[in-house]
Amino acid sequence: MSTITINIKTSSHEQFVEITEQVQRAITQIGAVDGVCTIFSPHTTAGLTINEHADPAVARDIISFLDDAVPVDRAWTHAEGNSPAHMKASLLGSSVAVIVERGRLHLGTWQGIFFCEFDGPRARRVWMTFTPSS
Repeated sequence: MSTITINIKTSSHEQFVEITEQVQRAITQIGAVDGVCTIFSPHTTAGLTINEHADPAVARDIISFLDDAVPVDRAWTHAEGNSPAHMKASLLGSSVAVIVERGRLHLGTWQGIFFCEFDGPRARRVWMTFTPSS
């Protein structure tokens, strides 16, 4: 099993970047057929999620909700000043897994895979692996 790197450049402090097409291209490139694709973010201030990709308002609503749930003006003790980004990344998680059938990501009609930036803008990456069905 080899690891594939997908590079991402974010342009905002908080931003959801849909990476579904990049993940699908990588699946096609390696010739994956049936199995599971795992996508992992090696960053402590960014996460991954699967959610609706048809309406960009959904991503904005998730960011808005997280801003309410994790206030900037709390008495954070982390010296770098980016504690809210760490909390948001922890809430969403650092990985997602997607079933692959016949070489295609098996997502719901409205689902997309999102890289979730909470401390940008930055050059970021995600790693993915493919585990074939036995």
